[in-house]
Amino acid sequence: MLSTLVVILAAATAASQPNTKIEALPRSAALPGDTPSKIALGRLLFFDPILSATRDVACATCHHPQHGWADGRPTPLGVHASGIGPGRKLIQGAAFLPLTRNTPTILNAAFNGIETGKPFDPAKSPMFWDNRVRSLEAQALAPIRQREEMRGDVCSEGDAVPSMIERLNSIPEYVKLFETEITADKVSQAIAAYERTLITPDAPFDRFMRGDKTAMTAEQQQGMAAFQKAGCALCHNGPMLSDFKLHAIGQTDSATNRTEFRTPSLRNLKHTAPYMHHGGTLTLDEVLLFYDRLMDQAAETLEGGDTSTLPPLDPLLRQMNMLPEDHAPIKAFLEALNSDDYDKSVPERLPSQPGG
Repeated sequence: MLSTLVVILAAATAASQPNTKIEALPRSAALPGDTPSKIALGRLLFFDPILSATRDVACATCHHPQHGWADGRPTPLGVHASGIGPGRKLIQGAAFLPLTRNTPTILNAAFNGIETGKPFDPAKSPMFWDNRVRSLEAQALAPIRQREEMRGDVCSEGDAVPSMIERLNSIPEYVKLFETEITADKVSQAIAAYERTLITPDAPFDRFMRGDKTAMTAEQQQGMAAFQKAGCALCHNGPMLSDFKLHAIGQTDSATNRTEFRTPSLRNLKHTAPYMHHGGTLTLDEVLLFYDRLMDQAAETLEGGDTSTLPPLDPLLRQMNMLPEDHAPIKAFLEALNSDDYDKSVPERLPSQPGG
């Protein structure tokens, strides 16, 4: 009886421990229904501002290849603004303010939720900083309904998607490309199919993990060991270097008072600054210093200190042990997660354009 209890407790303890294994990405995110014609249609829709009620904001406005399929801003500007990337500004007299959360890249977003050793279900992929939406398909329609992103005051939230369908139906080329009836599901499926092509499965880290021991430098390999020793992999694990769970790291969203945010992927950080959910951390050096200070704070507050005036902190922080001398090798390891080998092309023309 005692031996059985020991086995049960050991199994329960193992199950409760975070999976800290890191591994290469799969080489493809495509689903069986992702035909070339659907992908091509999704590409046009992704870049076409006709999806927005104001007709001037596309998905690519905030997720642009020039900026690592993000926007290079601390937080995005949707309607009533002009320009791309860090240079995007509100038009004169516009009352709309920037959103409060940094724009995540859509590079590899097709793998959101993937975990080591578990079946991957794309229909359950968590999206946004708070995991409030599941799947690329569901995510594709969310900004269209959002007032600050693509709707403005042109229509109500409930009318945003039906109005988009009406606009698409008014464009003969789209009617032809959809082949049959244009529906919200078909729009979201096409955009998701296109987004599943925007992956970087052959970064130096991926090649190294598949057996090419020359793909990562000695410093990068030392950095990978330091990364794991420091406890970074408690949250940044799996093929995406993210557990996709919500964690409290002492930051609060100014608009919602939320204190827990999803662990971001560490892939392609070279292309996707600034960092953190608020986009207020400009460099990786600043991120590492933030965690240095956070470990000190966690040591004080999680061991019985006064926490009444502070945001909550995740208990996992007690298991971190990153030293100042770990910063440089960890940065070298993060460089091995970068890839320049991804699609940066933009459609030459769009069906909604004059003559389209």
